[in-house]
Amino acid sequence: MSTAVLSRQKMPFLPDIKSSEERSSTPEGKSPKSRYRNPLRHNVYVTMLRQGFHRSFADLYSLMKFWNETRQAAGPDSALWKARSVEEQPYKLETLQLFLTRAEAASRAGDHGSVYESQLALARFFSHPEDKWLSHHFYQMSLVSARKIKIDGGKKEAEANAHIGQVYLEQGQVELAKEHYEAFRHLAAGRTWHDGEGRTHYSRSCEGLCRVYTLLADRALQSQEYKTAIQILTKAYEMAKEAGDRQIEGNAAYRVGLAYQKAGDQLTAKRFLNIYMEISKILSDANNVGKAYKAIAKSLESEDKLTETIQSLEKFAEVSQNSDQQQNLIEAYMSLGMSFNSRGQYDQSCQYFEQAYETACALESVPLLHKAQVCLASARAHRMLRAYIIHVEAGGRQSVQRLISWKESRQDTFNEPAHELSMLQKGQLDSYTQ
Repeated sequence: MSTAVLSRQKMPFLPDIKSSEERSSTPEGKSPKSRYRNPLRHNVYVTMLRQGFHRSFADLYSLMKFWNETRQAAGPDSALWKARSVEEQPYKLETLQLFLTRAEAASRAGDHGSVYESQLALARFFSHPEDKWLSHHFYQMSLVSARKIKIDGGKKEAEANAHIGQVYLEQGQVELAKEHYEAFRHLAAGRTWHDGEGRTHYSRSCEGLCRVYTLLADRALQSQEYKTAIQILTKAYEMAKEAGDRQIEGNAAYRVGLAYQKAGDQLTAKRFLNIYMEISKILSDANNVGKAYKAIAKSLESEDKLTETIQSLEKFAEVSQNSDQQQNLIEAYMSLGMSFNSRGQYDQSCQYFEQAYETACALESVPLLHKAQVCLASARAHRMLRAYIIHVEAGGRQSVQRLISWKESRQDTFNEPAHELSMLQKGQLDSYTQ
């Protein structure tokens, strides 16, 4: 009978909406809809946790938390506030998910090389300026992983130190960059490791240290600590030589020369500047050859070797003219004009200032044109003033006639032949009588 009673019971056509049991159960078919309603980061987090990548979840969550806290601290008026979060960019978020989980899986398997490669891939992926913080983070992580690799002789660790050194340079932390480039050089010494461009890691490490030492020396130069700057720049020069790049070596020698020049040691300055010039000649770099002649001329001038100074500046002008470097040519003419002007040789000074002016006109450079005009006017005034004083002191009919002619015309006629002056005066008298 119980069976008959049960068979006669009718099942409700619709579920009871008041039933807590029915309300708590969610059909399987609704999970995809809820998945699309959730933010992307939520789906990524859930996927990581479901797949057992708890470390990847923790790393990603920490990174996003750091971003949000930094953004809040910067405030609404900052550029960071207006920047798009990684959470709002699906491709970036999914890339993080892919390589973080790949790195965690490799770590579980003890494959530190694959961990390093995944972290390096992320560091290189986030190359956009607004993502640099992520790039720097993963370069740091890749160094930690590289130190665990024991089967490559330290190659990955060397590369990681190079990356971190560059990161610190970008951040302006030169001392920290120096530590990592020195580690890079130590690990690469005696090795034949090459990068994708065919250069050895050792050469790259020396180039990086040259750049670091140069930045450290710049600070000392700004504080006028010339002795310290020279010591650091000498290290930079040695690193440049070990790097095997003549262009870098030449530039390093030039900087050492300028430092000695500022310190007042012109003899040593000229030695390094001549090294720079010889390397520039080998490389057929006319611009740098001109720079060398100009710098050497400055040292010669400090030694009161005026004739040699002029010769060096004339070579500067010759090199610039032959290589069709018009701006350098103007600079050479201006330097020659200044040199003759300082010695009271105003005729030669005017000659070079006129050439600078004409070249500036051809180049259509208004700033250089104005500079040449001012210098030329000043030199002409000095030249005329000396002649004017001579005529005033000399007295006599001819001198007085020249002074009267200058007063009437305001033209420099002091050096004109006497018969030309007479013709000029006759023309002026005729104009008065008409």
